[in-house]
Amino acid sequence: MADAALRLTALAEEMLGSPLPVRLRAWDGSEAGPADGPVLVIKHRRALRRILWRPGELGLVRAWVAGEIDVEGDLYALLDRLAGLLWERDPGEGRRVHPLRDSKLRAAARALLRIAGPFPPPPPPAEEMRRRHGRLHTRRRDEQAISHHYDVGNDFYALVLGPSMVYSCAVWTDGGTLEDAQRDKLDLIARKLALKPGDRLLDVGCGWGSMAIHAAREYGAEVVGITLSREQAAFARKRIADEGLTDRVEIRVQDYRDVKDGPYDAISSIGMAEHVGTEGYREYADDLYALLKPGGRLLNHQISRRPERDEDAYHVDAFIDAYVFPDGELAPMGRTLTTLEAAGFEVRDVEALREHYALTLRRWVANLEAHWSRAVRLTSPGRARIWRLYMAASAVSFERNRIGVNQFLAVRTPEPGTSGLPLRPRQWTEEV
Repeated sequence: MADAALRLTALAEEMLGSPLPVRLRAWDGSEAGPADGPVLVIKHRRALRRILWRPGELGLVRAWVAGEIDVEGDLYALLDRLAGLLWERDPGEGRRVHPLRDSKLRAAARALLRIAGPFPPPPPPAEEMRRRHGRLHTRRRDEQAISHHYDVGNDFYALVLGPSMVYSCAVWTDGGTLEDAQRDKLDLIARKLALKPGDRLLDVGCGWGSMAIHAAREYGAEVVGITLSREQAAFARKRIADEGLTDRVEIRVQDYRDVKDGPYDAISSIGMAEHVGTEGYREYADDLYALLKPGGRLLNHQISRRPERDEDAYHVDAFIDAYVFPDGELAPMGRTLTTLEAAGFEVRDVEALREHYALTLRRWVANLEAHWSRAVRLTSPGRARIWRLYMAASAVSFERNRIGVNQFLAVRTPEPGTSGLPLRPRQWTEEV
């Protein structure tokens, strides 16, 4: 009798202490669960061995990357339903999963083991970042982490990001395209920094050179862009040469801690600080402060997370750490602001763009899905699946206010206290 889906649904509900909000289809063709909405398809029982071996998110993700589980229907709807069940429950709600201390859960785990088949589980997918050794955020370890994420092929990124080649939250207006929204974001940053001809701009984590090109071409700035990705640097240099901007833009493969040629009039850090880590953030802020001239401005564009009741209990998301941004960490917005102030900055403006990032991610997912076969050829089936899941799940997280993104405008205000900002600094949001 084909009844694997019914048995798995009953076991899942026993272990979770609540109804399963999605429909299951098992490898034997059986189905169970609510008839409406998306279907979680378990293509092979190897997926169960992965989940038993690594309970929770990492086991599920390994099965997803390996193609052993899939989704039929709306991926966003499935993630939204599972987010409410697994990641956003009150700690006192439902049954907490402690199989070794609960006889019913031990029995459910044994039943699941019988369905899963013989152990051990298969090895992790090749796309998983192997465990790093040594201290977090040394120069060598950061270089390896950045390479894992960014050195997967410029053609792949061009397919996902589109012509703008901007890998951070866009700023949207009604009816605009992704390229319009990314251009508007770069221009917003340039206006917040009050760039003008001849200004020296340091673009920390410059990516494929889009901010550097915009600042030089549209505002006449002299730009140094730094990245740890050699593939990014090569791509950016070619773009800059094609634009005829080699006399105004320099791209370096360099750690921010090794930049010693200040002072700069302005610094942009767009989607970079997430790689620094909590322990290193004060050093990061100190270094950027030292590189600015008195009166210089910093625009820090950074993803944040909601604060934990117990901040010591915070841990990096297992999927993101193993497959997407190794060693990346998110901090609450308040901690970032406090650290910038402790380094000496005067924080003059904070703009929240949370909903804008959800819109951006949905456009990137649409690009990936529209060119799926080519994405697989450029990387691997597993890598393409990682990106689809990571971007779709991130979009849901922004929509549900689990994470946000903010632009901090900070000034190295001189001793007399003259910031150089207008009395109403939000004038940069007006048409110019």
